[in-house]
This record gives sequence, structure tokens and C-alpha cells, in this order.
Amino acid sequence: MRDFILQLPRPVKQLTVVGIDVLLSLLATWAAFSLRLDILHIPSGSQWLVYGVVPFLPLPIFARFGLYRAVFRYSGYSALVATGYAVFWYAGLLTLGLLLLRIPGVPRTLGVLQPLIFLLLVSISRALARFWLANTFATGEDAPGRLLIYGAGAAGVETAAALSMSRQYKLVGYVDDDPAKVGSTLNGARVYAAQRLPELITEHRVTDILLAMPSASRERRFQILEMAKLLPVHVQTLPRLSDLATGRVTVQDIRELDVEDLLGRAPVPPRLDLLANELHGQVVLVTGAGGSIGSELTRQILAQRPRQLLLLDHNEFGLYTVHQELLALARAAGWEPDVLPLLGSVTATASMHALCARHRPAIVYHAAAYKHVPLVEQNPGQGIDNNVMGTLSMAQAARDAGVRRFVLVSTDKAVRPTNVMGATKRMAELILQAFAADIPAGGTCFSMVRFGNVLGSSGSVVPLFRRQIAQGGPITVTHPEVTRYFMTIPEAAQLVLQAGAMGEGGDVFVLDMGEPVKIMDLARRMVTLSGLSVRDADRPDGDIPITITGLRPGEKLYEELLIGDNPEATAAQDVPAMRAVLARCVQGFPEDPVPATGLDQ
Repeated sequence: MRDFILQLPRPVKQLTVVGIDVLLSLLATWAAFSLRLDILHIPSGSQWLVYGVVPFLPLPIFARFGLYRAVFRYSGYSALVATGYAVFWYAGLLTLGLLLLRIPGVPRTLGVLQPLIFLLLVSISRALARFWLANTFATGEDAPGRLLIYGAGAAGVETAAALSMSRQYKLVGYVDDDPAKVGSTLNGARVYAAQRLPELITEHRVTDILLAMPSASRERRFQILEMAKLLPVHVQTLPRLSDLATGRVTVQDIRELDVEDLLGRAPVPPRLDLLANELHGQVVLVTGAGGSIGSELTRQILAQRPRQLLLLDHNEFGLYTVHQELLALARAAGWEPDVLPLLGSVTATASMHALCARHRPAIVYHAAAYKHVPLVEQNPGQGIDNNVMGTLSMAQAARDAGVRRFVLVSTDKAVRPTNVMGATKRMAELILQAFAADIPAGGTCFSMVRFGNVLGSSGSVVPLFRRQIAQGGPITVTHPEVTRYFMTIPEAAQLVLQAGAMGEGGDVFVLDMGEPVKIMDLARRMVTLSGLSVRDADRPDGDIPITITGLRPGEKLYEELLIGDNPEATAAQDVPAMRAVLARCVQGFPEDPVPATGLDQ
């Protein structure tokens, strides 16, 4: 029956509601007469005029307030308020009519009593229709999931209301850190103390926890996740307040945990004043604009409204994708940007000189690089050509075109490099330091930004682990003790932009990323927060095994951010070790030797 009604054409549903309102108005009129006259009323004489006119009087008023456009199974507080306003206007017209007409046998107080009863009946009918059509009378015992909502605020309550119609979960209750809320009930669901979380999960067989705390700090969210990772539940979250659209919270707002939730620290906020002063109204060039870091750089640069934004990449699809995204973002903000996609390689020296001479960028962010350690290890010639010679080519072009600032995106693997990728990036740093030493005052300011692994970027372990978990495992970790520094893509882009604003020539900027993260711990956390368990010696019946594959060629157990203990390191004390690695890399490539770059002195 419910499905039949829901499939009826919209006009048929509206006529049905109009008919129900007419019947309810007749019932309210009879009840008002009976209560006022203190008898079971039987209409007679001129009283029939009231029964003939009153049921149709509220219909145009209800239509004017949109009550016949509402979808009952989604109606809520706003629909109830609209009904109250409509009945108020109806009561005023009815009372005025009865006072003016003075119909014999009709009490004038009927103008107040009948609308009150009518409002009660209409509200009850709408509520019953909502609950029945939305099927929220069911207990939810047949739902596939049993849910605890962490956060008894407005976001949690609205989410529970949306979930009640989805039939995906049975709501067990709420958990909240506020002692004042503990013990109270919200729409029939009890609020528990956070300390009882393990007990509640066992007692109520909870399968899912939803973090409905969009305004909570990153540190508090991480503390909750650290507690939840020890429990056999799947953890999901609502978007942050800045991402929540106005209106109803829907089931689609629920998502898997952000990579920021796995970071274990609060992201470093940008200095927006620096970015605005540096980028607004300027011509800016981003190399490698189609990559993870390059594309995020372009998004944040666009937000500062440069005069022209140049996107350079040799990946046609990546360049097309980021170009279309930037145009859509700008148009959504109400302006038409000057964004120019440029297909090309940074290794094409003549083309780079022509590009810089033609467009005269004020700032160049050099993010183009081969960064995947195993691939570069297997293709050392290409790694040297792109990372070293490409940087040299871009730096020369920027210097000759009078570019004001040139910022290199480097890596922590450039510190005491043990692999080809790290060695090439260290050589790129030394190239810029050599240029910085030779540039006269007022020339191009060359600076570098060095950071660790970027969560969620192409090649990052987080997307890899997610795919492996979705496929049922195993998760592959190279070594049980391997650790890495992590940062988010927005953090990386913001650091690059701020370095461009603060550099004075030859500087190496490093983000304070807190403590390094053990990759094994990250893998275990992702498994447990997905509601699964790790299969190991202690739990042989677990869901996801973790396989140790061994360190890859050139891979370190621990990464560093600084060379030595001096945070103002500008000396090239690691050149011999780095050159030894490069010498090993180019063996077998005699036709493509490493050209002299003026760094041999």
C-alpha cells in the first residue's frame, strides 16, 4: 500500500490531501459545535451554511502557504510552522465572517474553537503520514548496521533523523563528552558518557560509529579515533562545518575518514596575508600543474585572484582536468579567470625560455618532478633528466626572464639521499643554491621547500591501503619499523606558497610536521577504523593480513628533514655521497652523461 501511494502521480496525491483536509474541516466543525453547545451536534437550519462553506475556506490559504507542495515523508518543523501560520489566517477570516454575518444558531466563538481543532487534526494527519510513508514506525531491528553517534549536538540529531528513513542503521544512542548531556534522551535515544564507549559496543553489538562533531578540533578527533581503533567498529564522519551545506543533513553527507583524521596532529594553518600580498594581481606559473601538489597549488593560487595563472604539464589529461576544475571554481565564485594551460616539458630548454620570455611570470612554482622512488630507481636516466636538468632549465629561463621569485618543491628524501629520486632532488636544491649565490641584488629570489610524504597524493600509502582493504587484503608494508613524516596536500601547497613569500635567496623551508608516523601503525589504524580487524599471530581469524615485502632499492627506514643539526643549512656537505649515488645511477647510460652544472668546484 505504501509503495502504491508513493508511485501515484503528483496531482493525484495533492487532490487526495485536499480531500482529507475537507473531511478534517467538517470533523472539526462538528466537534466545535458539539463542544460549544455541550451536545452531540446534529446540524439544522442555517447551521448547514457553515458546514457548506467552512471546509473550503482554508484551501486557498493552505495553497498560498505551500502546504500542498510539501513532501510529507520529508516534512518537519518548517512544515508545522507553515501550517500554524495558515490556520491563524484562516481563523481570522472565519471569525471576521461570523462576526459580520451573525448567522442564527451559530456561536461566534466557533471562529476560534473550530480552527484550533482543525489545526490539531491537520498536524496529526501530517505527522502520521510522514511516519507511515517514511516507514519510521519500524524498530530498525532488521537494519544491517547498529549505530552510535558520537556527538549529541544539532549535527548528530539531524543526522539521526535522516538515517531513520534510510533503513541502513538502527540507532543505539548518542555518545558525548559534555557531562550535562549524559543521561538525557534525544528523540527517544539516550546520551551516554564517552567513557562507556567500549561497554556500549559490546552490550549493543554496535557495528558503526559516526563522528557528528563538525566543529571539534583535529586533536580531539584524533583522540577519539585512537580510542576507536581498539574497538571492532567502522568509523565514519560528517564533513566539517565549513563543508556542510545549508539544509537537511542527508545520509550522503556521511563519508569515510579524511586523510587529515589519520595525520595525528592539527594541520598547520596558512598565513593568508602573505599569500594575498604575494599572489594577487600577479602572473604566476606552476610547473607540474596536473599532479597532486601542482593542482592543489593552482587551486590556492586561484583563490588569491592572480592576473594570469599559467599551468604547465606534459600530461595532457592531468592538465585538461585541472584547467576545467579551475574554470568551474572561478565561475562559481562569480569571476572569469585568465588561466592558460600549456603542454610541454621542463626539460625542453628552448621552449621554457620562450615561455618565460613571452608571458613574463612574476613567480614560478616548480612542482614538476618524477617522485616515485621505485620507478625512478628503475629509470635513473629519466629521473636525472626531469628532476635535475628540468630544474636547471627552468631556473635558467626564470633568471633570464627576470622572474621575481622561483620556488622549488623538494622532498625529505633529498637529505642524505640513498636513492636516485632523493639524489636528483638534492642536486636540484644545489642548483638553486648555486643560482642564488650568483644572483645580484634585485634579481630572481630562489628558494626551496622540503617536506615529507603527502597524504592522499598519487602514490601515497593511504589510497593504496584503502584499495587493499577494499579488496580484502593483504596490506603490503615494506618493513615493520619504517617511519615517515606526513602532511596533507593543502599543507604542502600552503607551505610552498608561503615559502615563495618569505624567501630571501637560497633558503630551504621545512614544515614542522611533529613526530614521524610508523607505517605499520598507520596500516593497522586504517584497518580497525574500517570496522575490520588485522589478521596476525594474536588474531589468526582477523579480516585483513599485513604482509612485509622488504625495503625497496634505495628506500630508508627513517626519513630526515634537515642535514645535520643546523636549521639554517646552506652548505653542500653531502655532495660527495650524493654524487656517488648519481654516478651509480648513470652507469650504463654513457650516451646521456650528467652535464656539468657549475657545481663541481
